[in-house]
This record gives sequence, structure tokens and C-alpha cells, in this order.
Amino acid sequence: MATVEAGEQGAERAVSLAWRGGFGRLWGAAVVSRFGDALRGAALPLLAVSLTDSPVLVSLVTACGFLPWLLFGLLGGAIADRVDQRRAMWAVDVARGVLMAAFAVAVWLGHATIGLLLALAFALTTLQTLFDNAATALLPSVVAPEALSRANARLMTGQEVMGRFVGAPLVPVALGLGVAVPYAADAVTYLAAAALVASLGGRAQAPQREPRAPGSTIRRDMAEGIGVLWRDRLLRALCVSTTLCNVGIGALIATLVLHVTGWLGAGDAGYAAVITVYGIGSVAGGLMAARVAERLGRGPTIMVCGIAQIAALLALGTIRELPAAVAAFGVFGLAGMVWNVTEVTMMQQRSPAEMLGRVSAAFRTLSTAGAPLGALLGGVIAGAWGLNTPALAAAALFACGLVALVPGMRSPIN
Repeated sequence: MATVEAGEQGAERAVSLAWRGGFGRLWGAAVVSRFGDALRGAALPLLAVSLTDSPVLVSLVTACGFLPWLLFGLLGGAIADRVDQRRAMWAVDVARGVLMAAFAVAVWLGHATIGLLLALAFALTTLQTLFDNAATALLPSVVAPEALSRANARLMTGQEVMGRFVGAPLVPVALGLGVAVPYAADAVTYLAAAALVASLGGRAQAPQREPRAPGSTIRRDMAEGIGVLWRDRLLRALCVSTTLCNVGIGALIATLVLHVTGWLGAGDAGYAAVITVYGIGSVAGGLMAARVAERLGRGPTIMVCGIAQIAALLALGTIRELPAAVAAFGVFGLAGMVWNVTEVTMMQQRSPAEMLGRVSAAFRTLSTAGAPLGALLGGVIAGAWGLNTPALAAAALFACGLVALVPGMRSPIN
């Protein structure tokens, strides 16, 4: 018992020290950027509706948030492992800041078009493929290995709070100041985040990389990342499980407003309550994720979270009462955040440091593909068998995901 307590205290000290140095700046950059993204994310659909009455074109705005990951996710990971990750991150944020500033000017002058909006969404997500993979690979060089779980939890929790509870509620205020204000604010946050990441300097030590073999190509680098992911039985099982769960989440989220306002008959207020409690649950999950993983172990934590989410989805799909739906979504958000923190930490700890960008890219690309597939599936089954069936289908997919995890749990888990 004394050994465990000493380890936990060491982890706490590592996080505290990192908070005052490199990790504090990374956290600040992530949170500031998330604030701007929340403003933009809420304002873009409203702008799209004002520019076109085509449902297809409006839905393409959301699709542009997924497509670049499928097209360029692996490429972003390969580049992240070839370059200085810190410089890649601040350069990407400068580019995104310039793009957003130019778009804000176009909106202010009345020159925005649906085509320009789609191009912007596609370009921002394409740049994000490099930024996110570089950020995942950079974090282990800023905090001690035993502090990774707490660092990931604080990053994700800070982003959730800033995006859902600070940024999103301010959208009406920003739009009241001017239609271009949310985009101008997003540009400023990107540039502020770039400055914070650039200021890391020597606080982020890049992993030691072996000299590249003659004839090494980007394509070979991408293949190596997929190979590492596939050969690690635990990471492979976790990726398959996450992909199945993302199909279920896509089906649920795409039809949730219909579920709450239609099947439950709870109206817009009911939908707002469900979403708000989901956010509260996510924040609570972020605050407790590291301690849960330390007490249960990372493998059991993932399994417990999956079981909790299945129970929440079954309640959501069978109990036709708003309080039950609110409670279920709170549990779903809490367990989902603990799962996400634990999953990212496991990937960072099991992947070779010099290949983390590529492994992360392979994992994200494969698992992200499940969400748009699930969104299509959710619409089909809701129309065919009822508005509550996407939640039940999601529960079944989560159960399949847990079954897929079992072979990987036989591997040693850090």
C-alpha cells in the first residue's frame, strides 16, 4: 500500500510541475482554441442556413468535419512524426488563424457563400489532422509517464468546460455584436494558441528518432503506423471496439433531437436538458478519470465504462420519461469521458515514441470512419422501426465493442 501511495504522490507532483511549465501552456492553448471553435461551430450552421435552403448543402458542412480525417488522417500522422511537433502545431494554428480572419472579413463584407463556407470547413479539418496527431505525440514529452492519465483528463475536461459551458452560451452575444464576430474571435484564439505553443521552446523534448532508411517514403511511414497498431493486440482490439462504439454514437447523435422531441415528447427544453446534463457528466468523468484508472487498472476501467454506457443506452431506448433520459445521458457522458481519457493514455504509453503520430493517426482514421456510417444507419433505422431504436442499436454495437475488447485484455496492460 505504501508503494501505491508513493506512486500516486509522484504522479501528482509530476503534473503540478508540468502545469507550471510546458503542460500549462499546452493546456492553455487547447482551452483557448476550444473556446473559439465553440463560437465558430455554433455559428456556422446558422450562417449556412442563411446562405442556402438546400438540406444537402447544409449537411455537407458537417460532412466536411469528417471527410478530411478519412482522406488525410494517415498523412497527418506521418508528417507529425517527421517534423518538430511543436513547430507543426503553432504553424498550423497560425494558418488556421489567417484563414478564419479572412473568412470573418468576407462575412463582414457580405461576400460569404456556401461554397466558401464548405471550403473553409474542409481546410480547417484538413489542418486539424496534422495538429491533433502532433499534439497527441507531443504530450508525453511534456509530462512524466506516470502523469499522462491526469494530463489527458485535464486537457479534455478543460476543453469540455470551455466549449460547452463558456463558448456555446456566448454565441448569441457574439452574433448580437455582429455576424462576423464569432469567426473573428476564433481567429484570435487560434493565434493566441499558436503563441502559447511556440513559447514551449525547450520545455518539449522531441523523442529520439532513428535515422530513416534510404528510400523511406510517406506511404511507407503510414503503412508502418498501421502495422504497429495491427500488431499490438491490445491497441488493435481497442481500435476495433472504439470504431463499433462510434458507429453507435453516430446513430444516436444524428437522431437524438428526434428521440427527445418526438419519442419522448419533451420539446426543445427537454433536448437542452439532455445535452446540458451530458456535458456535466463529461466534466465529472474528466475529473475522476485518472483516479478510476489508478484504482481499477486501465483495462477494467474501459470494460466498466462500456457496461455503464450500455446500461445508459438501454434506459434511454426503453424508458419513455424525460428524467430517465436526462440521467442516462449524464451517465453516458461521464463513462464516455473516462473511456476517452483511458484510451488515449493507453495508446500513448504502448506506442513507440517516434511513431506515436502515425499510430494515433491510424487509430483516429479508422475509428472516426464509424461516426458518419452510424449517422446514416441511425436515420434509416429510426425511420423504419421507431425513433427509440437508434439508442437500442447503439447499445448492441457497444456490446459488440466490449466483446471485441476481450482478446486484447489478455495482453499486459501498463
